[in-house]
Amino acid sequence: MERTEPERTEPERGERREIEGGGRTGGPGQDRPGADRPRPRTPLPSFAYTEADAEKMRGVRRMKTTATGALLLVALIFALATWAKNSGAGPWAGYVAAASEAGMVGALADWFAVTALFRYPLGLPIPHTAIIPNKKDQLGTTLGSFVGENFLSGDVVRTRLHALGIGGRLGAWLAEPAHADRVTAELSTALRGALTVLRDSDVQAVVGEAITRRADSAEIAPGIGKTLEKVVADGAHHRAVDLICARAQDWLVIHSDSVMDAVEGGAPGWTPRFVDRRVGERVYKELLRFVTEMRDMPAHPARGAIDRFLSDFASDLQSDTDTRGRVERMKSDLLARTEVQDVIASAWSSVRTMIISAAEDDRSELRLRARASLLSLGARLATDGRLQAKVEGWLEDAAVYVVTTYRAEITSLISETVASWDAEHTSRKIEAHIGRDLQFIRINGTVVGALAGLLIYTVAHALGA
Repeated sequence: MERTEPERTEPERGERREIEGGGRTGGPGQDRPGADRPRPRTPLPSFAYTEADAEKMRGVRRMKTTATGALLLVALIFALATWAKNSGAGPWAGYVAAASEAGMVGALADWFAVTALFRYPLGLPIPHTAIIPNKKDQLGTTLGSFVGENFLSGDVVRTRLHALGIGGRLGAWLAEPAHADRVTAELSTALRGALTVLRDSDVQAVVGEAITRRADSAEIAPGIGKTLEKVVADGAHHRAVDLICARAQDWLVIHSDSVMDAVEGGAPGWTPRFVDRRVGERVYKELLRFVTEMRDMPAHPARGAIDRFLSDFASDLQSDTDTRGRVERMKSDLLARTEVQDVIASAWSSVRTMIISAAEDDRSELRLRARASLLSLGARLATDGRLQAKVEGWLEDAAVYVVTTYRAEITSLISETVASWDAEHTSRKIEAHIGRDLQFIRINGTVVGALAGLLIYTVAHALGA
């Protein structure tokens, strides 16, 4: 039987008016076990009491009225049948009285059971009542444990993923050009977003430090020596020597006066000027002849001397400790220069600009290659069973690792979320969703109780007769 709602204080009325519609809830929160633990006063937005819930609650109230009406009806019938029986109306009155009496008992018992789920019956703190408000946190913990044991086990996850055949489905999906275009566009968007979010100064610092650290840790002299040795052995340096000789010969032809003036300027002061001039001319002519012959004669002795020098230098770079040390010191000095660090840092800006431009251009080589790779991967996945098995194995292993490693965190999300719900909102929302069916239980209890009472009275009357 429904009770009249007790008088509420002004704060309680204000809190109650925050939610439209709604039914009554049970005892105060301080009566619940663990009420001393801090709990958020405001329910989570995802579990707020909505207008849709209020509409469902109005339907629950209508069913409550119907169930209560059935209780009052059998109570009236019981009163009339009892009066008729005492007035000598006949045997039928006893049957009706017994049936209606049992119907009242059944209706009251089911009212108590249904009410005990959401609140204290008649406001009395009877043990094991107001189950949802009092046991909400325990129910959340139990639900989390149930999900963890039955849904987040490695065997369950692996079996389910294996049954889906993700590899073949993914391959068939990627093999469609439209889908490959979509994935390429999404990847391009994600790449542009990531590059936009990254701060250039941070990336430049990381890139510069990485390049500098890698260059400092690696000895470059042996590598340079091996490369130079290969170049000399293949004669690849001859073109460089030819170019140097040609440029030197051209320079001497153009700057003959400069060469002779330099020779004259270095002569002793006591020598005659014409002698200095003749010496300068002689030195210039010999130097020009030497460079010209070196340029025109591949077998010139000076070229052989250059070959021997380069070969010896390549050997020293690989085996001579002093030479290798000098190269390393020169490398360190070069890397420490501000100009070199600026070049290293600016490399990221150039790479970033290039990548963003390629990602934005539908016809760029980057996007075309990405699309072709996706189509190729899709075609292989759709037909290659071994590749499908590999991909599915990777996905299954990854999923199993996640659920087994983070099972406690996942299940705690369930229990902590339920614990964060306000007990009143939780009780009201659950009642709004299942309350109509529970009121049908009250009606069924009234009918079944009446039928059971009639059967019992009939059997007892027959045995007594």
